[in-house]
Amino acid sequence: MLGLLAHLHAALVFLPNNGGPAWAGPGGGAGAVYDVVRYGARPDGMTDATLPFLRAWADACRSPRPATVLVPPGVFLVGSATFMGPCATRAVTFAVAGTLLAPSGYGWDSASPGRWLTFESVEGLAVSGGTLDGRGAPLWACKQQQPQQPRLHCPSGASSLTISNSRDVVVDGLRSMNSELFHVVVLQSNGVTLNRVTVDAPEDSPNTDGIHIHMSSHVSVYDANIRTGDDCVSVGPGNSNLWIERVACGPGHGISIGSLGHQQGLDMEDVQNVTVKTTWFTGTSNGLRIKTWGSSKQGFVRGVTFEDATMTGVHNPIIIDQNYCPQKVGCSDRSSSIKISEVKYVDIRGWSTTPVAVTFNCSRSHPCSGISMQDVKLMYDRRVAKSSCRNVQGRSVGLVLPPSCL
Repeated sequence: MLGLLAHLHAALVFLPNNGGPAWAGPGGGAGAVYDVVRYGARPDGMTDATLPFLRAWADACRSPRPATVLVPPGVFLVGSATFMGPCATRAVTFAVAGTLLAPSGYGWDSASPGRWLTFESVEGLAVSGGTLDGRGAPLWACKQQQPQQPRLHCPSGASSLTISNSRDVVVDGLRSMNSELFHVVVLQSNGVTLNRVTVDAPEDSPNTDGIHIHMSSHVSVYDANIRTGDDCVSVGPGNSNLWIERVACGPGHGISIGSLGHQQGLDMEDVQNVTVKTTWFTGTSNGLRIKTWGSSKQGFVRGVTFEDATMTGVHNPIIIDQNYCPQKVGCSDRSSSIKISEVKYVDIRGWSTTPVAVTFNCSRSHPCSGISMQDVKLMYDRRVAKSSCRNVQGRSVGLVLPPSCL
């Protein structure tokens, strides 16, 4: 089966169907519906449905009027697929009532580009409902054995859903479970809204970020419920004007800006104008985090507001770490060249599992500046927690516990 899927992946773009839409609205309606079952997809979880999905998409994308690709209830086995635009209409809906199931070990295939399902160069797209099951457990198991068996080669794996090079996209009511890598990725896109996204993966599943945003602008996340083995939301380089609101995170590694300063191919790594508001962290390793590597790569993080966050049993509720090196192997002794400034923490409360609940470990060559804390109350073991500051300038307003070291 994997050989067939690899062959199909080479031609996963516009494949014609002369039968027209599977169903049209009453009296012609406002658009047409292209049911993947009419194209030959079987909801049995065993029959490869990749080609029918792509044919339905191709016809919907070609439609001059609003069009919908309909995935009815059932389980559909779908291999690595790219739903390519631009489309003739700026109103295409991918409506999923059932479950899309990845082939077992799909990301292990060298023909896979590190992605399972991708929407590429589409404007005016709506992805509605449905469940994506990435079947990532075999890859996680390989990665977990690797520290004990250094010669063990594990494939890179694949992210479940990628919105790439697109504009004006809404993803609503999606559930992603057991992704091999990141669950939802927004890449080089503008005007993307992720609403009511649910992510579910075990706490020990490595590299399974819930939502990852990369080189994009005007991206909004609302009402997300994320349980995973890595960052619940991660903000990579090249992002601006992000709004993240009402996110429940845990287990996971928190909401992170970064890591920055480590990637190849980017001259400048920058993040600006980010708001993270009304969040809940339960049993996470971090809460609100900014992380950069010690390197000479230039960049900045500025204009960030963290507001209205509740911490319940969080290891590092508030942390800026500019000496990030998670494996503690081959760590650089260089000072980070990423400049962090104008970061606000407002109305942060709850309790930490460690005595130090606030850590600002900033760059010695590019100190953090303009850091402000207002109405913060973080406890540890029924006592006021501690704070730690290195190379940081800022101020505190109102009640701030632990006592500010700014």
